[in-house]
Formats: sequence, structure tokens, C-alpha cells
Amino acid sequence: MFLLGTATTVAGAFLAACGSEAPAEVAAQEVPVGSAIIVDKYIIAQPTAGTYVAYSTTCPHQNNPITEVEGDTVRCTVHNSVFKISDGSVVSGLARDPLTTKTLKQEGDSLVVG
Repeated sequence: MFLLGTATTVAGAFLAACGSEAPAEVAAQEVPVGSAIIVDKYIIAQPTAGTYVAYSTTCPHQNNPITEVEGDTVRCTVHNSVFKISDGSVVSGLARDPLTTKTLKQEGDSLVVG
């Protein structure tokens, strides 16, 4: 019984670690003012000069990836949900919930998300 419990605990810890998103790092100068870039599983935006925010690329509608940046919005091409980069809110489409905010830290000239 002990071995079964230990194996279950190890398997659960392993699966939890696999499910977490790895951090992403990018130079702040790569993020255009008034727009965003997509890096790995993150949207990194600079809505106004010097203000950076980050979101998950997972669309809240049906968990499809958000793959397009269009000026000050991002779009999920599967069902055409569009979101503002400034606050993650829905502009149009089938999504009803905003984008999931991610922790972003500025370290010198770099932005680290995750």
C-alpha cells in the first residue's frame, strides 16, 4: 500500500510539473508601442510607452491558441474572437471572458513572463 501511495504522489507531481508553462524572456525593445508580440505561450504587449502587460495565448472561448496580432488587438483565428491588448477585454467574437493575465517582470532591458 505504501508503494502504491508513493507512486501516485510521484506521478501527480510529475504531471503537475509538465502542465506548468515555462517562462519566456524577450528584450523590451522587441515589443512595439501600441501593439504586442507572441512569444511561446504568451502575448506580451506595450499598450502605451513603457507599460508592459502579458496574457496567455489560450483563448478563453474554447482554449484554442491566439495566433494573430492586429495593431492594438490580438485575435483567435479559430472563432474570430478579438481582444484588446491594453486590458485583455473582448472586442468581438464568441469569447465572453477576457484573456488570462500573466505575471510580467521587467529585469533591466528584458521582460520575463511566467
